[in-house]
Amino acid sequence: MMAAALIVLTVLLALPLFAAGQTAAPAITQAPPQGAPVVFEGQTLFVLYDRIGAFTPEERARSVAERLAKLANDPFTGVHHVTAADREVTSELLYGDTVLMTVTDRDAAPTGLSRTEAANAYAGVAEAALARSREEVTFKALTIDALLALLDTAIFVTLLIVFHKLFPKLQSKIEGWRGTVIRPIKLQRVEVLSSHQIAGALVGLTKAVHVAAVLLLVYAYMTTVLGILPWTRGISASLFDAVFSTLRAIGAAFATYVPDVVAIAVIVVVTRYIIKLIALIFTGIERGAISFAGFHRDWAEPTYKIVRFLVIVFAAIACFPYIPGSKSEGFRGISVFLGLLISLGSAAAIGNIVAGVVLTYMRPFRVGDRVKIADTVGDVTEKTLLVTRIRTIKNVDITIPNGMVLGSHIINFSSAAHEHGLILHTSVTIGYDAPWQTVHELLIAAARATTHILRTPEPFVYQTSLDDFYVTYELNAYTDQPNLMAAIYAELHQHIQDRFNEAGVEIMSPHYTQVRDGNRTTIPDQYLPKGYQAPAFRILPLGNPPPRRADPAE
Repeated sequence: MMAAALIVLTVLLALPLFAAGQTAAPAITQAPPQGAPVVFEGQTLFVLYDRIGAFTPEERARSVAERLAKLANDPFTGVHHVTAADREVTSELLYGDTVLMTVTDRDAAPTGLSRTEAANAYAGVAEAALARSREEVTFKALTIDALLALLDTAIFVTLLIVFHKLFPKLQSKIEGWRGTVIRPIKLQRVEVLSSHQIAGALVGLTKAVHVAAVLLLVYAYMTTVLGILPWTRGISASLFDAVFSTLRAIGAAFATYVPDVVAIAVIVVVTRYIIKLIALIFTGIERGAISFAGFHRDWAEPTYKIVRFLVIVFAAIACFPYIPGSKSEGFRGISVFLGLLISLGSAAAIGNIVAGVVLTYMRPFRVGDRVKIADTVGDVTEKTLLVTRIRTIKNVDITIPNGMVLGSHIINFSSAAHEHGLILHTSVTIGYDAPWQTVHELLIAAARATTHILRTPEPFVYQTSLDDFYVTYELNAYTDQPNLMAAIYAELHQHIQDRFNEAGVEIMSPHYTQVRDGNRTTIPDQYLPKGYQAPAFRILPLGNPPPRRADPAE
């Protein structure tokens, strides 16, 4: 009992749902039958709908059109009327004893006529079409068609001759207008387009118009001359339909994509003004009118370029769905293929771009700084996201990828030069016989006599080592012109030589050896007293060395 009650309850609950399903079910409508038109000499005579045996409506329509064309083009076929004959379940269209076609009830049903009425109507249409076709192949009609074809050919040849003479004259006329009628286009003092470039563009445009005019003329001649003769009117109609169907398809596609083009234009305009606003902000930061804590002014330009690039990328992503054909499988496949090629071929470039961004915000150097990157020393002339360009003291421009710059040690001679001064240092080795106080004074005097060496802080000297035969002195001097390091060092070394030679102190090379008794001093002649002669070599008895006499050159 309990099971029966559950079954009844289930059925009662399901009845409203079944009723709703029955009510909501849409009415099934029968689609109209698809027919095949019988086309004879470019005109549709009637439409067949029924399938007879193994023949489809399309095959039946094609056979009827072939029979009509054979009767119309056969000069030995007699002239008969097209009649309709009823059979048991069909009606036949007869041309004499030849059966043109069979009409069934299903062929006549869509027309709203009975099978007999439809067959009689089809017979009248077929007879009129055959009569019209015969009239077009009479001697008189063919003679008129031939004359029209000759006239069409004469017009075609005449226009070809006119085009052949007109366009070269126009091109030579444009060539003669250079510098006179055609003047260069200038933007203030900058010549954007010269007269030769404008004339060349106009000549190229004239040639393109010439070719287009000839092609259009050939197309017009082919369609008209083939449309005159009855045997080629089908070809003419095909040519005409091929071009105009293409134009209609292009027009329809254009009309379909007009909203998408408008959307792309709106995105482009909005993006343009957003970039202008961003440029205005970063220009203010670069000039100092706008400032943010922790954001340096020299970051303004590279940051603007990065932000502009990102805005353009986002705009391109927004425009992508509106690009004509973007949703097609071919477009997507090409996009994936190009993306794969770019990702595989631009690994090094992407690495350099990332390194360029890192270097921008690390601020290891600026344009104009004297730097040393790896083994390259010179002034930074340009910084981009991909490369850094350095000009050496020999005026050699060296381009270094940013990835290599980031992976190398960087020495910046200019970063603290203007605030604290750059210390230039050079070393000399002097024998132990020269007092160190004298050496210090001579080195500092040489530094003070050098151009671009700062007076304050003052130069100073370190004695860096006490070797077996000499003492190493290191001169340190400040300068605020790091870009002139090579010239300052050269002048400093000259002054060191002059000061030591003037004081009679020899700068002895560690590898320089001499017998001091009887040999000439290493000091240049212009610093020696007049009449200086190298001392003679002296031999003294053993065990009784005389006291050492001072050398006037020392």
